[in-house]
Amino acid sequence: MPAPNKESYRIMGIDPGTNYMGYGVVEVTGRELRSVVMGAIDLHKLTDPYAKLRRIFDRVGALVDEYAPREVALESPFFGENVQSMLKLGRAQGVAMAAALCRDVPVFEYAPSRTGGGAAAKEQVAALVTRILGIDYTPKKLDETDGMAVALCHYFMSCSPLNAALGDERNKGLGGGRKAASAHGSKSWEKFLKENPDRELKR
Repeated sequence: MPAPNKESYRIMGIDPGTNYMGYGVVEVTGRELRSVVMGAIDLHKLTDPYAKLRRIFDRVGALVDEYAPREVALESPFFGENVQSMLKLGRAQGVAMAAALCRDVPVFEYAPSRTGGGAAAKEQVAALVTRILGIDYTPKKLDETDGMAVALCHYFMSCSPLNAALGDERNKGLGGGRKAASAHGSKSWEKFLKENPDRELKR
């Protein structure tokens, strides 16, 4: 008797930035993960901050149209001492969110500590991403694998039975609050990062 067809869907992850905005799309079929695309939106040559925002909106919208993700996950801005940098990152993130939301694609947000951005170097995140996906990939910009890490974080969060029970309460706001912080999916991603401190990206 043939096995039942497994539904496939895609998750897009975005690592907001004002010079390079990393993105990754992963396809999920059952428990199998497949890398669809990784890349970075190049913004560093644009000096007008509003031109950057327009570029982000146009490119994220085009990527959503092309790869048709079911959900889009973004890393929230890191809380630091530089208020201007936080403001710029917040605007970039908000425009990327708007590009997905105006296409009726649900948006989710995770704190850097959940996606690896606050717990590991970019090289370590890149090595972990390629290991999880079982691919040999050397990014031109490490923002690319950072974007894919956000997509994988969302996958681990959403496939947790506890998070499925929590529904929309699991990860709203800056990483999801107390409920999401105790969820198994988030912990499994953080645990994976902590248990592989010696992983390095081979170039």
